[in-house]
Amino acid sequence: MKYCVIILDGSAGWPLPELSGRTTLQAAATPNLDRMAREGTCGLAQTVPEGEEPSSAAACTSILGYDPVADKIGRGAIEAASIGIELAPDEVALRLNLVTLHDDAMASYAGGHVSTPEAHEIVAELAASLDSATFRLYPGVAYRHILVVKGHPELMDVLQYTPPHDISDKPYAEHLPRGAGAQLLLDYMDRARPILAGSEVNAARAAKALLPVTDVWPFWPGVAPKGMASFEGSRGHKAALTSGVDLLNGLAVLAGIDRLDIPGVSDGPDNDYVAQAEGGLAALVDHDVVVIHVESPDEAGHAGDLAEKIAAVEAIDREVVSRALSYGGQLRVLAMPDHPTPIALKTHVGEAVPFALWGPGINSNGADGYDEPSAAGTGLFVDPGRGVMDLLLG
Repeated sequence: MKYCVIILDGSAGWPLPELSGRTTLQAAATPNLDRMAREGTCGLAQTVPEGEEPSSAAACTSILGYDPVADKIGRGAIEAASIGIELAPDEVALRLNLVTLHDDAMASYAGGHVSTPEAHEIVAELAASLDSATFRLYPGVAYRHILVVKGHPELMDVLQYTPPHDISDKPYAEHLPRGAGAQLLLDYMDRARPILAGSEVNAARAAKALLPVTDVWPFWPGVAPKGMASFEGSRGHKAALTSGVDLLNGLAVLAGIDRLDIPGVSDGPDNDYVAQAEGGLAALVDHDVVVIHVESPDEAGHAGDLAEKIAAVEAIDREVVSRALSYGGQLRVLAMPDHPTPIALKTHVGEAVPFALWGPGINSNGADGYDEPSAAGTGLFVDPGRGVMDLLLG
C-alpha cells in the first residue's frame, strides 16, 4: 500500500454573506474532493489542541501524526531547521517577517508580498549592518526569515509576541514585542528601519508602485529541538514531503522525512500545481508516503482575497487531487486543511477541519460532498487530530 497526504493549507473557513451563507469550500468547484468524500470516509479533525496557538506549527504537526503538545518545538526553531541552522543551547531562533507599516497600522504582514530574490537582497543589506555577536539574520522564503539571538533566554520565556498576520490593517503599537527583555528586539527593529528606507530594492519597488518593506517584525521563538521521533521509526513507513514554506520543510527535517526539491513549487498563486503533484506522486516509487502541502489558500485567506482563495482550492482539486485519484495501484489518499483561515478574520482559528480519506479498504460513511457542513454531518470527529494519520495507515 502507498499513501498520499494532501494538505490544503487554510482552505477551511466560515460562512460568508457574499457567498449566500456558504464557506469557500462549499462555493469552490471540487469534483475530486467531493468524490473522495462520497466514496470514502469524511469527518472533522481537531488538529489544534485547546490552549495552543492556531498556527500551522501545531496543526501540521498533528496531521503528520505527532502530538503538538508533547512534541512541541517553537516555530522559529522548526523554520531554522528548514534552512540548515543548527542552534547552540544559548540561542533563540525567531521568525522575522519583512512587513509594511503605514499610518500606525499593519499595512502588509508580507512586505507587499516581496519576492524571494528581492527579500534576499534586503536581508543581505540588513545582515551587513546588524549582524553581531548577539544577532544573526538568515534569509528564508519571500517575506519569512530567521533571526537568531544569542545569550537572551528571556526571549523564549518572558516576552509576548503577536504574529503580524493577526493584525492586518489594524493598529500595531500595542502588539509590539512586550515584557522583560523586549527592548532588545525593539532596538533591533528601530535600527532596521533606516536601512530599509535606503534600500535599493525598495526604491525599485516604489518605481513599480509596489508596497515597500518598511520594517521587520520578530515573533514565534524557538530553541534547539531535543529530538523528534523519526516518522519512519515510529510509523514504519518511509516518507517524502513537498512544500513551498520553511515550516513544513523544517518539520520534515526534524521528523526524518525526505524533502522533495520540485522546481516551481511556491507559497502563492504562482505555484506550479501540476509539477508539485507529479513530482510528489513520483516519489512514491521509492517512498511509502508522500505529503503534498499547498500553501496558496492560506495566503489568500490572510489577504482577505475571496476569489483567490476559491481559485486556489479549485486548482488543488483540479491539478493535485485528480492526479492522486488516478494514480492507480494500491494508493490511499488523505485530503484536509491544517486549520481554517476565515476570510473575515484574515488569520487562523483553531476550529476542527474537514478531512476526506479515500482508497482501498476505506468505506463510505455517508458524506455527500467535501466541505465543513458535510463533514460535520457524518458525525465522525477525530480528537486529537493526529489520529487521522492512524486512520490513513491503519
